[in-house]
Amino acid sequence: MTRARATARSRDFRTLTEPVRPALLTAGALQAVAAVLALVPFAAVYELADHFLRGSGSDGRAWAIVGVAAGAAVAQFLVGSAAVAVSHRADADLALALRRRIADRLRRAPLGWFTRGTSGTVQAALQDDLDEMHYAVAHARLDLTAATVAPVAALAWLFTVSWQLTLITLLPTAVFIGMQKVVLAKAGGGRNEVAAAMRSVHSAVVEFVQGIAVVKLFGRTKQAHRRFAEAADDYHRTFSGLNAPVLRLISFGTAAVAPVTVLAVVLLGGTGLVAADVVDPVDVLPFVLLGLGLAAPVQTLGQAAGSMRSAEAAAGRVRQLLAAPELAEPAEPRLPDGGRVEFDHVTFAHTPGVPVLHDVHAVLEPGTLTALVGPSGAGKSTLATLAARFFDVDSGAVRIGGVDVREIAPSVLYRQVGFVFQDAPLLRTTVEDNIRLGRPDASAEEVREAARAARIDEVIGALPRGYASVVGEDARLSGGEAQRLAVARLLLADPRVLILDEATAYADPGSEAAVQQSLSRLAAGRTVLVIAHRLATVTAADRILVLEGGRIVERGTHDELFAAGGVYRRMWDAQQQADPGQLTGLAAAGTTEATR
Repeated sequence: MTRARATARSRDFRTLTEPVRPALLTAGALQAVAAVLALVPFAAVYELADHFLRGSGSDGRAWAIVGVAAGAAVAQFLVGSAAVAVSHRADADLALALRRRIADRLRRAPLGWFTRGTSGTVQAALQDDLDEMHYAVAHARLDLTAATVAPVAALAWLFTVSWQLTLITLLPTAVFIGMQKVVLAKAGGGRNEVAAAMRSVHSAVVEFVQGIAVVKLFGRTKQAHRRFAEAADDYHRTFSGLNAPVLRLISFGTAAVAPVTVLAVVLLGGTGLVAADVVDPVDVLPFVLLGLGLAAPVQTLGQAAGSMRSAEAAAGRVRQLLAAPELAEPAEPRLPDGGRVEFDHVTFAHTPGVPVLHDVHAVLEPGTLTALVGPSGAGKSTLATLAARFFDVDSGAVRIGGVDVREIAPSVLYRQVGFVFQDAPLLRTTVEDNIRLGRPDASAEEVREAARAARIDEVIGALPRGYASVVGEDARLSGGEAQRLAVARLLLADPRVLILDEATAYADPGSEAAVQQSLSRLAAGRTVLVIAHRLATVTAADRILVLEGGRIVERGTHDELFAAGGVYRRMWDAQQQADPGQLTGLAAAGTTEATR
């Protein structure tokens, strides 16, 4: 990681934690006081030993020393507890504020932003990244403070006892720090080689798993397994060869600061200084008591610093999420008049300079069914989603009821346009709540009527708790059943404009006709746009728009386009050859009712 990136991540963390900075500074100050107080009992032991060895005979001073030690211990507990309480409260306040900010940002983000594979990013930010920041806010700062203040205070006091023995006591820690620098240098040098070997293993695993059926079919299992084994062996050799010296250095450094090593160094050095009449024997005692713990904070510093780096990286990802684009809301919203949809010379690009749609013009009248067809990547789904303002067009306009969708309040727009996708998204809540999502005030009977119309009522009735069953728990629905549940939700919402992306693609043959008939009844008097992948399902559409390369290259009815012998005819012939058993009559029966 470059220095610039590290600086940026640190800045992100500071920016996000700015609201709780006063609380964190307070917690740090309390922890520093607690760290100093923790040393008082050790100093008291030395003072008591010195008092009794010198034989001053004053029991009052001895009890005073004991009292100070006991008071410091109690004070250290109270102050340390207060530091932890303040930091945890700051962490809870920060997490709540960030979750609210993320939720507010997501509420104002365009729907199209959610179609770009961002669900994992959102989940990571709300769970994993905030957890990473929790340790840094609630614990790591306190650990860093204690690991810094305690050794410095201890060394300052030990220096007043004997500067010579203080330097001797620091020798193991100096060795440990030197070893750590060498370890970091060696580990960094071989990182690229280890990463390359790991990539080879990953590639071999993917090849082995994805191609297992083929290699078994042709009897090549041993050959595929050999490639995987060779990649794994190469990774083991690379990792072991580079890390064996590093592990030896780590072991040596750890042994240097082990309590028994530090004790031996202190005793040897102390004995030599006592023999040379540089220090009194009692002066060795505080070094035995505190010297053993001087190296532990150094290790804690490394762990806490690593946690801070992880937290800073998490903060960067949270900041990216908080920078998600916002959907501009109109200052003076207008209400659409009817369900007429107009794509007025629309041009749109997901990536600037690379248009997906080029000067698309089409009008969809209420009471008609329009089908969008075309090869994969032609822009069908993108054009359909523009009607619900998943994105804002680069040029031209999309109008509903004579009003530019950018001038319609999002809450109003989403009540005007209803979507049913191939992969029907369902919430992890009750089946009834999933259907009622389109109309929260709907009665239980209205919910059931919509389910019956979508031919999903019997499936729901067979669930353990019926409509109270929770999706993903005791309501595990197939793809076709989830799609019918989404259709029921759309039936209940009763929007003016319907956009169907193969709404019955996953429905079984026995229920496809019933679902299409229910959609046809709903479509009467409304504007219906169907994204069709199977041309046989839209032969009775009022109009078919053929997209190719982001442009409408043909438009007309099935018969007109079939007779023209253009792109549509070629697509039709190709699909008939691939699946000559397509049920064209079923589509005609389902869609004709919409135009009566």
